[in-house]
Parts: sequence; structure tokens; C-alpha cells
Amino acid sequence: MINVLIVEALSAEQALLIHILSADAQICVVGIVPDGAAALDAVRRYQPDVIVMALHLPKMNGLEVTRRIMETDPRPIIVMSGNNNPEVTKDTFDAMEVGALAVLPRLVGVDHLDHETAVQALVQTVKLMSEIKVVRRWPRRLVLPITRAVDAKLPVAPARMRIVAIGASTGGPPALHTLLAALPRTFPVPLLIVQHMAVGFIQGFVDWLGQSSSLPVQMAKQGDRLLAGHIYVAPDGHQMMINHMDRIVLTQDDPENGLRPSVSYLFRSVNAVYDSTAVAILLSGMGRDGADELALLREKGAITIAQDKASSVVHGMPGEAIKLDAARYILPPEEIASVLVKLVSYGGSNANGVT
Repeated sequence: MINVLIVEALSAEQALLIHILSADAQICVVGIVPDGAAALDAVRRYQPDVIVMALHLPKMNGLEVTRRIMETDPRPIIVMSGNNNPEVTKDTFDAMEVGALAVLPRLVGVDHLDHETAVQALVQTVKLMSEIKVVRRWPRRLVLPITRAVDAKLPVAPARMRIVAIGASTGGPPALHTLLAALPRTFPVPLLIVQHMAVGFIQGFVDWLGQSSSLPVQMAKQGDRLLAGHIYVAPDGHQMMINHMDRIVLTQDDPENGLRPSVSYLFRSVNAVYDSTAVAILLSGMGRDGADELALLREKGAITIAQDKASSVVHGMPGEAIKLDAARYILPPEEIASVLVKLVSYGGSNANGVT
């Protein structure tokens, strides 16, 4: 049985969550609390396997509750949030930065066309998150940057970089936040990102990344020409690829690995167009989306990087790539940024005429 604690202030939402979760034979709702302060006590009392939590709570909001739980008694936390309010969206991704694993839209009523889809997404996410072993998040403090001999790992004469392609899933938002925030505003290469996420949250995610990155972050659009130092995030429900004219192509091609957008789909196009002039990165995430294609990119001479296990919330995607010997470097996000900057410095770049 998967023991679930519900943290929700609204009685109607409580009833709906109880009805949905209790209907599954593998899930047991062990507690329902209406405010943030009560949630902290309930975690100690019930020791839940998963917490389903609203962000807007009396006495202590969901962001602060998430932070405290992850610092004291870490549990997989699923945030239920609205996606059409910029302030709420920011709190949602801040909660993921401090340790929440997943975000889902607040539930719709039984008479809504999307009700069954929302129910399936919630139940599946609870089951998937229950399998993740979370780690304690220490309170924020001054942390000196870790330095490694990355210079020694760099190729003597790296190929010119024309593109950076990044794939991420569960645990990806905070990793991307760290990586992108560490890149200088002079970084001369375009970056393409596929981040697996619940439908409706990508624009908020783009806005959130843009608040900390010195590079422009935007939702990818059909026909966008890649510009040096710009970051393009794949939109909901589309596969994203790049063509030989350095333009983004969005398609309705079938899901790959059950996903659309898929990292594998993007990496394959990058391999076809850029081969040895590409950098491809796999960050924290469940499953193996992109792992085989990262191996193909390495075979073509591309620079390939996987997030290390210690810094990953879920080491599925990067871990599968490492098993295939697909990653030339295995590093935490802040050091991935350092490698990208060093590669630009050592080997130059050639992104749409920028050198």
C-alpha cells in the first residue's frame, strides 16, 4: 500500500482527492490536514509515502511547508497548483527547487471533460513518486563552489560548439535552474531544452527560468531561427527537432518513450544536423528517454554529459546513459555550466555566425 497524506485547505478539494485516491486498491489516504502547520505534525505522525499538497494554505504556505519537510523528514511531495497565475506559478517552481518532485494542475470536477485524464495523471504520479527515495535538503547556507580538474578532462582541441541540447524529467527544473543561472550573458551558443512536465505548466516554467538566467528564455515556436545565447524550451504536446537551416520544427509525431516532447526525438535531430559540433546533456529524470541517442551522439564525436547520481533527484535517464558509456562527463549542474563555458573558451563556437 502507498500511504498518502493530503494537505489541502478547501473541503471540496479534500473530498475529491479522497474519492479519487481511495478508489485505487494500492493507495491508502492516511491523513487529511487543512493547513501548513498541521502538515508538519502529520508527517511525523503518519510517516506517509507520498504527500499531495496545495500551495495556498493557512498558517504556513505550501512552499514553506515543502522546504521544512525536505529539511527535516523528506518525503515525495506532489504539488497541486493553478497554472494561470504568474505568482502561483513562481511559488510552484520554487517548491520544486526546494524539493517537491512533481507538479499537477488542481483537479477539475467530475462533469469536466478533462476529469478522467486528471484522475489518471494523479494516480499514476502518486505511484511513480512513491518509488523515489528522496534525500534531505539542508537549509540554505553559504556553499563554496566545488572545483574539480575539469580542465584535465577536456579534449585537447574540442570541436566548435554550434548547439547545446538538454533533456530532463523529474528533478530537472532545479537542475536546469542551477545550470542556466551559472551561464554568463555572453554565452554564444543556442540551447534547446526538453523538460517533461504536466500539461499547462511549461510557460510558467519558461518564465521562472527567465527570472534567474542572464540569457533570454523562450517557448520554442514553429520556424524559430536559432539565435546565439538564446534558450528554447519545447512546448506541450509537440515533438521538437532542428533542421539543416538552424530552424526549429515542431511536429505532432507520435510520442516516444510515451512522451511528447521526447528527449530522444530532439537528440536524434541534433545528431543528424550537428553531430560532432553538438553538446548534449541528460539531467535528472525517470526512465531512459534520450539515453540511447546520447550514446549515438558520443559516437559521432559530440560532447556528451550526464548529471551525476549524488545531485540527481532521480538518476534514471542520466544513469541509463552512463550504463551505455554515453557520457563523456558525469557532473553536477553547476559543473556542467563550468564545462560549457570552458568549451566555448577553449574551442570557440560557431552559432549563426557568432565565433
